[in-house]
Amino acid sequence: MMRYWIYLIPIAAVAYLLWSRRSVSAVDLKVMLERGAQIVDVRTRAEFTGNTHLRAINIPLDQLESRSGELDRNRPILVCCESGSRSGFGVSILKRAGFTEVANLGSWRRIQSLLD
Repeated sequence: MMRYWIYLIPIAAVAYLLWSRRSVSAVDLKVMLERGAQIVDVRTRAEFTGNTHLRAINIPLDQLESRSGELDRNRPILVCCESGSRSGFGVSILKRAGFTEVANLGSWRRIQSLLD
């Protein structure tokens, strides 16, 4: 029986990564926005310039760790990108940097219906 435990560790790690990168629920999203959430778009500058929301701050994913000091630690953070993949990594980066209230918004388009 003990020999099977070795297989559970990687399965649990993958499950946690998938769980931690899931998008925030619509209810939680609205609550975070009411509390003044910062919207951080981790797409490239070119992607951001073409299509974005006015409240979004553009910090490309490859710069997020070094520029995390630009964000207010006392306000929630919603991370978005084009599809939700990069924003999932962005959430991980910010949590490692010590931010506690960070959520994956997923696609930046998701915010349109809630803010407009």
